Amino acid sequence: MKKHLIALTLIVLAVLGGALFYFSRGDTAQLPDGADVGKEPVFTAPRSEMIPTMNVADAVPWKAGERPVPARGLRVDRFADGLDHPRSLLRLPNGDVLVAETNSPTRPTGGITNRVMNYLMDKAGAGMPSPNRITLLRDADGDGRAETKTAFLTGLNSPYGMALIGDTLYVANTDALMAFPYKEGETRITGKGRKILNLPAQAPNMHWTRSLVASPQGLLYVGVGSNSNIGENDLETEANRAAVLEVNPRTGDYRIYASGLRNPVGLAFEPKSGALWGVVNERDMLGSDLVPDYLTRVEFGAFYGWPWNYWGGYEDRRVQPQRPEVREYTKRPDYALGNHVAPLGLAFADKVTLGAPYANGAFVGLHGSWNRKPAAGYKLVFVPFADNGEAGGETGKAKPVDVLTGFLDAKGEARGRPVDVTADAKGALLVSDDVGNVVWRVTAAK
Repeated sequence: MKKHLIALTLIVLAVLGGALFYFSRGDTAQLPDGADVGKEPVFTAPRSEMIPTMNVADAVPWKAGERPVPARGLRVDRFADGLDHPRSLLRLPNGDVLVAETNSPTRPTGGITNRVMNYLMDKAGAGMPSPNRITLLRDADGDGRAETKTAFLTGLNSPYGMALIGDTLYVANTDALMAFPYKEGETRITGKGRKILNLPAQAPNMHWTRSLVASPQGLLYVGVGSNSNIGENDLETEANRAAVLEVNPRTGDYRIYASGLRNPVGLAFEPKSGALWGVVNERDMLGSDLVPDYLTRVEFGAFYGWPWNYWGGYEDRRVQPQRPEVREYTKRPDYALGNHVAPLGLAFADKVTLGAPYANGAFVGLHGSWNRKPAAGYKLVFVPFADNGEAGGETGKAKPVDVLTGFLDAKGEARGRPVDVTADAKGALLVSDDVGNVVWRVTAAK
């Protein structure tokens, strides 16, 4: 019996090793740097992959005193550290900052593919159980460092998005939009939450984050990612997914505000136009040069193509059945951020005071690729906007500007991975880092 177990183990290890070898070869990008960003990115022919390219950076968190590299004229310091997988951020009216310490729900473990994926996620520092907690950070003495760190809200279910309207804090768990009583200045919510709306979380719940933003009119917008790469888990499991939902928090009534958005993670309102914008993670397994993740205005009733096409009409012929007629109704995104860069965080610059180069535009946290060669993302960028609220600056041709780099070191190790961004009470930019377990604070250098 023991010999049979040893033999079976060796077979499993051999299969895993073969799969990992296959993953490690993958597809290499052919486009020059910068060709896949901006309002008019370059598109190659698709290079379909039976299994996605795997190029996962080992997670080797920052040592004491280490930090990312800021752009010239800026400096970066630790606002808070010792956190547990910090993701989304929300600044409260009194200057306190909430951070969701969270991760995906328990992943499937059966089968070779799931085993390999779990191994790679562990390698990337994303394999730990979700803390399911929102933590309050307070810088009472104003020195740029949070000296207070308390468990503000616990017992959640893979929480992500947060929004405050009046005396109610809304939290988007992976499976439900919840409301909790909020009182300014308190360091813990003890009141029981109430469910506003169930959110789709049917297995395998592939994209588990639920972004959240409140409009000036008091409506809530929830970003819900797809349950698959290109609908391969049956389109019936995609109901109310790959979409932004508009929710009336008083009644729980909702509607699909925009659809065809594979994974809309960061949402924010552009201050001059008042338009809703989002960053979207696009599809995989078409090669390292496709498809660009993007920043776009999210318009009511608009369809952005997923899963049948991308970037306003390029057909994805892997999707069955084909729907060529929907190309006519597909809206083209506004601005490409690069192939497989995984944009997660979005904040406009109106409340940030980093100087003239960063006065009008959007900060975007690029979490970094896991399925591209060479690796892409792993940085915080700034996308210039024009005065009329269009991405790309006054000429429309501006490229993203690096704000924080150094998250991926010379060895290809991930010292950190930027996630969300928001302004603090003094106009500094806060950036969560879920590998480094830090919230960074970016200011203008003196």
